[in-house]
Parts: sequence; C-alpha cells; structure tokens
Amino acid sequence: MEINLKELARFLVKAKSQTYAGDGKEILPQRPGFKELEFVEGPWEYRDSYVGYFMAPGQEYVRFKSQPIWTMAYSGGMRPEYHKQRDFAKQTFTFLKQALSRVEVSRPFRGPENFHDREWKYLNTSEGDITDFKGTERILHQGKEVFKQNYIGGLIILK
Repeated sequence: MEINLKELARFLVKAKSQTYAGDGKEILPQRPGFKELEFVEGPWEYRDSYVGYFMAPGQEYVRFKSQPIWTMAYSGGMRPEYHKQRDFAKQTFTFLKQALSRVEVSRPFRGPENFHDREWKYLNTSEGDITDFKGTERILHQGKEVFKQNYIGGLIILK
C-alpha cells in the first residue's frame, strides 16, 4: 500500500490536537487498566493507548483503510522526586498538553523543539523523519528538569 507521507503528517497533527493535547474523550480500552483516545477521519484512524500517571508508557498508531501504517512508542514521565506530588504533576501535564498542541507537520512526533510559558520550558530533540525516528522530550520548571520521556517510531511495512 502506497502512503502519502504529507497526508499522514497532516492527519497526525490533527489527531494529536484532538486527543491527549486537546483533552479528547476516552474510549473503551482494548487492554484493561489502560487509557485510550481515538480520532477517526475518513479512511484514517489514530489511537493513543497509555497506562500509569507519574510514569505512563504508551503507544500511538495510525491505520489507513483499516491497515496499520505508522506507530510510535513512548516511555518516561515525572522525575522520581515528584512521584508523590499529584498537584505538581497535574500542572506539568497541563503544560505538556500546551506544548503537544503545537506539534508541527515537519516533525509530527511530539511537540516543537522549544516552547516556554513563564517558569515552564519544553525541549524536544529528535532525529529522523516520519518514516523512522527517535527522540527525547523534557520539561523544566524554574530551570530544573521535572519530566523526561523518550519516544521511537515510524512506518509499519506489511507483507
């Protein structure tokens, strides 16, 4: 199946802004205990599935015409010293959603390279492109790292 990478990138940006970054509605998870968000538009389907709170690994995938074509796995979260600070974690995740809502078509993985708002700073380094990539995102609060997450992904090539 031939995939238009520009269409895939545009769909990812829209799907991500309508799900976690946009406070999208949760759906019934395929795996008990997980949280899942879904966005469907025409032949395109996006799903984000994660588990946990302070540390919340997960996976996103895209289907086109019911065939899986793209995936990304992520793992990480709040630094250990913040694992019992639910209110601070909530503030951090609110800022993370602000950063993720600025996902770019040229790098439709997570958020932009840099984003800041007052005492918060989001940094995202990545290598590769939509077909094969990896990266790390970090959040600093008052100059101190409070959140770190790694991600990896790319196209799915079927038989």
